[in-house]
Amino acid sequence: MPGEMKAPLYRLRGTVVHGKGKGHTVGMPTANLQPSPGQTLPEEGVYAALAEVEGQTYRAVTNVGPRPSVDSDSRETVESLLLGYTGDLYGKEMELAFYRRLRGIEKFPSLQAVKEQVDRDGMAVNDFFDRQGGVR
Repeated sequence: MPGEMKAPLYRLRGTVVHGKGKGHTVGMPTANLQPSPGQTLPEEGVYAALAEVEGQTYRAVTNVGPRPSVDSDSRETVESLLLGYTGDLYGKEMELAFYRRLRGIEKFPSLQAVKEQVDRDGMAVNDFFDRQGGVR
């Protein structure tokens, strides 16, 4: 029996900006959020989140922190795969509501291995929101 959605652990708002575009090469396009000034990022890791953009809400796999499998840059990023979304988000305002930390940051041997893990993370996100009675 689905439960009631609890309040999110964290919220971030900002603009979707261009990343390196590597996710597109394996069918995993992500939205890179440039948080609005003054916001503090949550703990590094991968989260079950809801992304709101242009009045629509999508389930999302969101990575907060560096991307050691993609590049050697240690800067903090906020990168989301919006489940079921197709289109162009560049330049649009997006709000992320973080509901559950799924795992820590990991380094994978290839971009394909990253995609396989993100696919598993997507299943975990769907399972989490299905149990919570959350957005479809």
